[in-house]
Amino acid sequence: MTTYAVTGASGKLGRLVLDEMLHKVAAGDLVALARDPAALSEYAAKGVQVRQADYDDPASLEAALKGVDRVLLISGNAVGQRGRQHGNVIEAAKKAGASYLAYTSILNARNSRLALAPEHKETEELLEASGLNHDVLRMPWYSDNYVGGLAPAIEAGAIYGAAGQGRLSTASRADLAAGAAAALVNGKGGDVYELAGDQSWTMDDFAREVSKHSGKPVKYVNQSEADFAKTLEGAGLPPPIAALLASTSYLAGHGELYNDQRQLSRLSGRPTTPIGESIRQALG
Repeated sequence: MTTYAVTGASGKLGRLVLDEMLHKVAAGDLVALARDPAALSEYAAKGVQVRQADYDDPASLEAALKGVDRVLLISGNAVGQRGRQHGNVIEAAKKAGASYLAYTSILNARNSRLALAPEHKETEELLEASGLNHDVLRMPWYSDNYVGGLAPAIEAGAIYGAAGQGRLSTASRADLAAGAAAALVNGKGGDVYELAGDQSWTMDDFAREVSKHSGKPVKYVNQSEADFAKTLEGAGLPPPIAALLASTSYLAGHGELYNDQRQLSRLSGRPTTPIGESIRQALG
């Protein structure tokens, strides 16, 4: 009997991975790790083994991964702390004798100029040094990040950014969860997947799709990185977050979120969701 563990299982991606896994393996063979096990009570009711674990608490990780064969390490959200936190999970998986670990990294992690890339690169290097059999699941920006909260943009008739005509190869969380679950069950180790969506798009394309599905005219307004950061601050975002998002948008305009290899759909066994469909779903 093989036992599968999903770390960070109470997050949005983690829950979708659990849902995918329940179609692939018996609930009793699935271990869900979360800081607050009560947050996953509905999965415990289905027979999933829900265990308390905190990326900042190595002892909790060692206890939670005891007896686990295959691990999905979903990257944490504590920016600036993730290299150390992920190292704790990797060490705990080694001590547990896990035979395989898959890690959710970022697209083109080793060469990316994105501000979030260095911690992912650090984790990939920790995995290499660990000797654990592993695969790297390099993920793009979520389509969900773009389609959430469209109402103000539709009302204003404008979507702002700094990406110019850069093409973005996003994928939905659900698409990426399907790929991650497939790797957790079937991954052999030694592979690096660039898990981009099947279709790439520009912000002009995005605005046209929003207009189509909302029935209201919406245009894309391109700004400089600095001006877009000011726009985001004006919308209420803290300056550090605004700067991060503006930098990401600008770098997306220079190819940092583009990939045409279609490895995600091959891994998951299904096409990824087009951005227009994500917009349609978000608008109801």
